Amino acid sequence: MAVCIRMKKMGRSHQSFFRICATDKRAPRDGRVLEELGTYDPRVKETDARAILKADRVDYWLSVGAQPSDNVAVLIKKYGTNGTHLAAQKAALERLGAPKAVPDPGAPASLPKPKKTKEEIAAEQAAAQAAAEAPAEGVEAAVAAEGA
Repeated sequence: MAVCIRMKKMGRSHQSFFRICATDKRAPRDGRVLEELGTYDPRVKETDARAILKADRVDYWLSVGAQPSDNVAVLIKKYGTNGTHLAAQKAALERLGAPKAVPDPGAPASLPKPKKTKEEIAAEQAAAQAAAEAPAEGVEAAVAAEGA
C-alpha cells in the first residue's frame, strides 16, 4: 500500500481547516485516514502558529516511505523535527496563549456626587433659615432708624 501525507479539508465553506494525515494514496481526499499527524488552520492571525505537527509521528511515516504532498512538505520543512521556523512557532504560540492586554481606561470623565448625611442636611437648613431671618431683621431695623 502506498502511503502519502496530505491535508484533509474540514470546516465550513469559507472557514476551512485542515488536518494533516497519513492516508492510502488511492483514498479520496477527505476519506479514511491511517493516522492524524497534525493540523493547519489558515485563519490564525499568527502565521507561524497555523501549523501544529506531531513531529515524532511525521518522522515515523517518512521513515517507512510515506510521500508528503507539496504543501505538507513545506510545512514539514518549516515545523518538523529540525524545522527552520520552530523558534518562531514557539514564540507565536506563546503570544496567542497569553492573556489579552486591556488598555487602562484612565480617570473617569465625571464622578458621582457624594450623598449628604442627615447632619449636613440639617446644618444647611439651619443656615438657610438663619440667612432668611437676618436680612429681615436688618430691614426692619433700617426702616425703624429712618422713621425716627
